[in-house]
Amino acid sequence: MKQPNPYRMFGTLASTTILACAYGTASAETSTKLLDRVMITGDPDRIEEIPGSAQALDREALDRHSHTDPHRILRDIPGVTVLEEEGYGQFPHISMRGTPPERGERVTIMEDGVLVAPAPYAAPAGYYFPPIGRMDRVETRKGSSSIKYGPYTVGGALNMVSTPIPREHSGKADILFGSHNGRRMHAHIGGQEGENDQWGWLVEGYTEQSDGFKDLDNALSGPNQPEPNTGFDRRNLMTKLRWNSDPMAELYQEVEFKFATDERTVYDTYLGLTEQDYADDPYRRYAGSQIDEINTENDKFMLRHYIQPTANVDITTTIYRTETVRNWYKLHEVSDDGDNFTGIGDILDDPEEHSDEMDWIRGDIASWDEDDDPVGDVRANNREYFAHGLDVQMGYLFDAFGWEHELESGLRYHQDEEDRLQWHDSFAMEDGMMYKVDGSKRDTPGDVTNRLTEAEAIAGFVQNTMRQGSWTVTPGVRYEYVDVERRDWEGPNRSSANLDDNRPRSNTYREWIPGIGAVYDIDRRWSVLAGVHRGFAPGGSDPDGEAEESNNYELGARFRDAYTQAELIGFFNDYSNINAQCTQVGGGCEDEDDVAPIGEVEVYGLEATWLHDLGASQGWGVQVPVSLTYTLTRSEFRENIGEDAPNNWAYARKGDSLPEIPEHEINARIGLAQEDWRINLAANWTDSVKAKADPDYSHQEIDSRVLIDLSGEYYITEDARLFAAAENLTDEEYVAHWRPAGARPGKPREFWAGVKVDF
Repeated sequence: MKQPNPYRMFGTLASTTILACAYGTASAETSTKLLDRVMITGDPDRIEEIPGSAQALDREALDRHSHTDPHRILRDIPGVTVLEEEGYGQFPHISMRGTPPERGERVTIMEDGVLVAPAPYAAPAGYYFPPIGRMDRVETRKGSSSIKYGPYTVGGALNMVSTPIPREHSGKADILFGSHNGRRMHAHIGGQEGENDQWGWLVEGYTEQSDGFKDLDNALSGPNQPEPNTGFDRRNLMTKLRWNSDPMAELYQEVEFKFATDERTVYDTYLGLTEQDYADDPYRRYAGSQIDEINTENDKFMLRHYIQPTANVDITTTIYRTETVRNWYKLHEVSDDGDNFTGIGDILDDPEEHSDEMDWIRGDIASWDEDDDPVGDVRANNREYFAHGLDVQMGYLFDAFGWEHELESGLRYHQDEEDRLQWHDSFAMEDGMMYKVDGSKRDTPGDVTNRLTEAEAIAGFVQNTMRQGSWTVTPGVRYEYVDVERRDWEGPNRSSANLDDNRPRSNTYREWIPGIGAVYDIDRRWSVLAGVHRGFAPGGSDPDGEAEESNNYELGARFRDAYTQAELIGFFNDYSNINAQCTQVGGGCEDEDDVAPIGEVEVYGLEATWLHDLGASQGWGVQVPVSLTYTLTRSEFRENIGEDAPNNWAYARKGDSLPEIPEHEINARIGLAQEDWRINLAANWTDSVKAKADPDYSHQEIDSRVLIDLSGEYYITEDARLFAAAENLTDEEYVAHWRPAGARPGKPREFWAGVKVDF
């Protein structure tokens, strides 16, 4: 039987230095020089000398709980905060060190080193997120050295490394079944061919689906109607083809082509619940959301070339393109007379003031006056995106002035676009069922929104890692040139006559982003680190808009001996201006989809990690690894915020803390393993936090909660395992969020079981 690695029993991160022996990196059987350039943390030895917080989870670590929800994976990383929306992580809200979490738009998110947002500059909100369940490695990097991975440099970078091409013919197949008719299937096969194994290939398939855990009111009820679905269905295919020269060739090269396609239907809604309805049944879904769903398609192409012209120089060139189509068809507003509409966010914020509209949403309009003509408008949030670019990076090793130098430089040219042609369909409600009104007044694509936002960016960086004795010093600088232009048309036609003369606008951002960090090894067990860097995030197309800017500082210490590893890092982000996105999910401003400058904010806190090999330290015959991580995040508005800010930040007062970012988060893990079995127990505690800054909505809190996950494996053969898991073991009920509109529940208890086979 395979002997379990005690440190790898954790399904998520313990700490930066823990990774050096706990999680490792890509195995020697799959590692290539090109793969080393794809990763943002490098091998374990490199992680320890990074002057800042850096974490990585390999495939074996991710397999411990087989989570497919990015929130459940990322919440254990110190300094990372996640917010749930629909319970399955289909639309992740990710914050690093207090950055605005909405759709992860203030974090540089990559797959294989390439930006993954549908339009990272023009529309960075992550309505598409790669299936994290098929990834081979997940990495984060924060601090001064993260400026290499822009454009968003305040919080840090997240990189997901896809399955590499194996050295030998091999594969895997995971088949799991779970609660709510859940199914997960993940399989890949690949290998090397030809003389000296110079050709490599991989084919990977991933599917995931669930019928959901919410109960939809009155929808499609009857003997001949299908069971209502409030879950999702996802299908993903990825292929790779690689050629490399003879490893002993004087001029070594690798060329890799990657194609991935993803199709997804999520039967989700922006509608949450009123406070009273949530108390009565947290898993209820209103009749007014019965036809809400989002469909997305994403195609990803990437061609990457690596060449090593000399022993100390390498150049990596990447050409990439992503194409995304999505349409979230969802209830947008309700009218009690067919003319005057109220948005669902305002309705759910004050259900008593909008009692008639709430009756329609609940499917109960029997008491309405016969002369009323109540309708609900369902908006087709129909958008197409593309992003493409060319990225060239060079590494150069040399010695000078008594220091070893590893100089890295890069240049990226990038274009992306968001194209909106949106419309409304009007629906009547009868006996809890929605019926489309004949001749809806705005049912032509582009009638409601006809908009094109384009972005062009040129980014470059130079970063030098210098080593001498106990010192590692890493200075660097990044430059971002970003040009954003937006055009709006009145009506569905894009003729010059229909161009809205009041709306065409553009803005250009030019920013130098310096940073420097250092690590000093006191002895073999102790080291200290410090860093300072500039934080930056581009604004929108409004010519009066401002870039998000900050000065960021960190200071920390690391400890490591035979049985224990620990890390403590303090950080301070001093914003001269923090921006907020004016979306429906975040709360509209005067002009939806503006980027609103908010002003000065301070964010500071601690990231602490401790890991101990209890079984080894006590000489037990069983492996018992334990870990504990803690994040403290405090923040403060340095000025009063007016009503024009997004409604979750509007009316914040000087001295208030940022909403949605909890002050305390604790994650604890313990494992137990012998030769042919292992058990993993994980607990996550998150402090309660207000959902909105406005004192009038102080009752809207994201609940404190303790979530416990349990998983176990049993090897029936060396290459086959039985797997079982329980997520939210105690069936904790909690308000996960109050937006887009109303209280939204976290996912209840789910059980999973299946088989995992390597071949």
